[in-house]
Amino acid sequence: MKIEEIDAIQYKDNQAQNVKENVVQDETVTLTINGNISRSLSAIEDSLKEFAIGYLFNENMVKSLNDIKNIEIDGPQIRVEIDDTLLKTNETVLCSDSAGGWRSKIKEVNPVESDFQVHVSELIDRIEELKDNAEIWQATGGTHVAGIVYDGQFVVKEDVSRHVAVDKVIGYGILNGFDLNHSYVIYSGRMPADMVIKMTRAGVPILASNAAPANSGYNIAKKGNITLVGFLRGNRCNIYNNQNRVIFD
Repeated sequence: MKIEEIDAIQYKDNQAQNVKENVVQDETVTLTINGNISRSLSAIEDSLKEFAIGYLFNENMVKSLNDIKNIEIDGPQIRVEIDDTLLKTNETVLCSDSAGGWRSKIKEVNPVESDFQVHVSELIDRIEELKDNAEIWQATGGTHVAGIVYDGQFVVKEDVSRHVAVDKVIGYGILNGFDLNHSYVIYSGRMPADMVIKMTRAGVPILASNAAPANSGYNIAKKGNITLVGFLRGNRCNIYNNQNRVIFD
C-alpha cells in the first residue's frame, strides 16, 4: 500500500504525546498527450494505466480504445499518443478538478440511454463494501474511494483526488470489457458538474455517493439522463433524477 509513517504530536485528555501516524503517499503525476498537452496533478502512483484511459474517455478526448495508440508509463510520468480528431474540435476537453482545479463551461451533454436498474438494498450494501475495501483510507483517512459495479464484479480504487479515483475505476472497466451502459459507479464525495459529466461521457447511467449533489451536478444529471443517489448512509438515501432506475420492492 502507498503508506508511510511519520512523527506527530497527539493531544488527548488534556495531555500531548508523541505518536507515529500513517499518511498516504501522493506524488505529482504528469500526463502528457501527443507530446504537447500536459496535465499535472496530485495522485497515488498506482493504476496509472487505468487512470490514463479513464481520463481520456472522461475528458472526451477519445471514444474507443482504438483511439489510443500508445500508453507509456515511467514512474509518475504518463505519456500517451491518441488520435487527435476530437482534440481539433471546439470545447471538447473539460479541464476538471483532476487536472488543476478549474473547469471549463460544459456546453454540450449527450444523454445516456440505458434501461439498467439496481435494487436500493444493493446500493446500501455496496457503500459499506466500498469502505471495507478502502485499505489506504482505513489506515490513513487520506483518500477518496471509488468503485465500479458490473455483472456482479466490484472493483475499488483509491486516490487523494476523488476525480482520479473515478477515472481509475472507469478506466479499469473500459480496459476489462465492462458494459458501462449496464454498470454503476459508487464513490465518496460530492457530485458537482465536472464529476457527473464523466458519467455521461463514459455512458454510466448511475452515480451513487455517501455525499450529496451540487446544483451544478444535479442540472448536468438532468441533461445527461443520469440517476444520482446521494446520502447513502445506514439504511437511507436520496434519489435524484430518473428514479425508475432504482428498484424498491
